[in-house]
Amino acid sequence: MLWHVHGSWTTAFVQGRHDYVVPLVPGRGPDGRGRARTFAWPEGVREVCWDALRHEPLDAVVYQRPHEMELAREWLGRDLPGVYVEHNTPAGDVPHTRHPLAGRGDVPIVHVTHFNELFWDNGRAPTRVIEHGVVDPGPLYTGELPRAGVVVNEPVRRTRVAGTDLLPRLAGAAPLDVFGMKAEGLAYPAYDLPQAAMHAELARRRVYLHPYRWTSLGLALVEAMHLGMPVVALATTEAVEAVPAAAGVISTRVETLAAALREFVADPGRARRAGEAAREAALGRYGLGRFLSDWDRLLVTM
Repeated sequence: MLWHVHGSWTTAFVQGRHDYVVPLVPGRGPDGRGRARTFAWPEGVREVCWDALRHEPLDAVVYQRPHEMELAREWLGRDLPGVYVEHNTPAGDVPHTRHPLAGRGDVPIVHVTHFNELFWDNGRAPTRVIEHGVVDPGPLYTGELPRAGVVVNEPVRRTRVAGTDLLPRLAGAAPLDVFGMKAEGLAYPAYDLPQAAMHAELARRRVYLHPYRWTSLGLALVEAMHLGMPVVALATTEAVEAVPAAAGVISTRVETLAAALREFVADPGRARRAGEAAREAALGRYGLGRFLSDWDRLLVTM
């Protein structure tokens, strides 16, 4: 059992060989969204009403938020082996940020990046890193539009975290299109599309811009690389590991990023070559098969 919390990550996770149950609550609120409506999930993912979960033959629980442990105890009426997936970078006083499970030794913490495992104070909790994997959308890149695509949900609320405050400084280098939920209020064209449609539209843009200051590793970046898009990204958190030099430009200097956007937009051949390198790197490191195999090796030990 797992909660439908992170759509892109869950879409990859449920592609495995297991049976998956996602809780459902009235109104499909945050604690029980049920099956995804804008992502393609296999038929083997079942949504089950929260008050019927105790009758399900479950083997393990995948937690993603601290309060889910109490929900599981209440809804299932029994204790099951569990593992906690930490999607987020630590917040607050980062060198000293203690993980909510740091005082426990019975629930492993699975970090989605090595950066996360390094920066969280995990205390005595056992840790493991299982890097992202995504369902390969295919090499859809055309780059026909001399524009930059940005993917970020809630860019207005998450301004500094997502780096959307940097967009005015970068928009002079390339016209920007923003994809994601709740992007209203930005001074750029915004698109809220289902995942497959977003991939197709994003791939028409010449270059992918990843302005995030503080995130584990945006799955949108990994997906854009799978599409075959060249990447321009802030050299922060795990991006420095994910984007090889041939795949684009990463830097902490906004001027360097602006120059890279300008050059990719002006040179379709260079953009395509960088995009091909990005796709090769993404398939090698963030392929779905590796991701599911890593999870299988952990789940069989639970």
